Amino acid sequence: MCRLFGYLLLCVIPAFSGCRYCSFAESNEADLISINRFDSTLYQWIETDDTLRLQAIEQKYPQMFEALNNALFRSDTSPDKYERLINYFSEPALKSLYRDALSRYSADSVATRRVAEELSFGFKRMQTMIAAIQLPAFYFHVSGLQQNIIVADSLLSCSIDKYLGSDYPLYADYFYDYQRRRMSSAYIAQDCMAAWLRSEFPFHGQNNVLLERMVYEGQILNTLTKIGEHYTFQRLTSMTDAEYRWCIEYEQALWTTIIERKHLYTPDIATTSKYLTPSPATFISTEAPGYIGQFIGFRIVERFIKQTGVTCEEMLKTTNAQEILTKSKYKP
Repeated sequence: MCRLFGYLLLCVIPAFSGCRYCSFAESNEADLISINRFDSTLYQWIETDDTLRLQAIEQKYPQMFEALNNALFRSDTSPDKYERLINYFSEPALKSLYRDALSRYSADSVATRRVAEELSFGFKRMQTMIAAIQLPAFYFHVSGLQQNIIVADSLLSCSIDKYLGSDYPLYADYFYDYQRRRMSSAYIAQDCMAAWLRSEFPFHGQNNVLLERMVYEGQILNTLTKIGEHYTFQRLTSMTDAEYRWCIEYEQALWTTIIERKHLYTPDIATTSKYLTPSPATFISTEAPGYIGQFIGFRIVERFIKQTGVTCEEMLKTTNAQEILTKSKYKP
């Protein structure tokens, strides 16, 4: 069964500059991760409705074909699933979106090259820090704006139609400004690595308890800062400079508010979720940005590592959030 990871809810970073890829540019072609172009192969079948092409796709990409079908139609095994797939992607607006995605991420495009470079860099570092990590097979697909990443067993696929740039016209009809911030090629590699980390080190806590959710998010984000080149908390969460400064300035007040309102352990999913969404945390302050829960979790984990000297892998394998908080001696 495939597991879907939507990272649409994490915000914007500055566009890539030339120096951003200076170390990536030194990579040899042989060292780059290969991205399987399931997206373009499937489109050829959609355009022709050729049975032979369909059979070739199923033979070459059996796992990816099933994963996409599961993601779009919730494990539809009916005989007409192929017709349903063609009908789905033949809708005019979606077909136009599909073409734009293929154009943006053509095999020889700068965007595709940069994604491969960043994935190669990040996963190489990941494997040096986490002994048990496995390298998945990488794919591109188009989902029709349904989800960002598909993770299924040893497969990791990015829905490239979710990364056409924050100013892509169609996005304005479906997504808020804070969601569109992160819908660019700058986020593909980090979203893929985050999804893979979550699949390798899944959340074992209680989903409705704020402390456990915050600490887990902090573990994933902290790991990403060690894996990616120039991955900072601000970059990963796409906070603006002003939003990040607010978090730093009011960190103590934010922690005090969580404690005084008894939100840290209260098993209320509605309250917990408010701290972890990308939308502004107006229930705390009119100036509070989104992801304040991730910010506190990141700071707790940061302190935990400093106090205990644990490795990245040891930190990820520590699943007791209370233990991490206690040993961190976190007191902003």
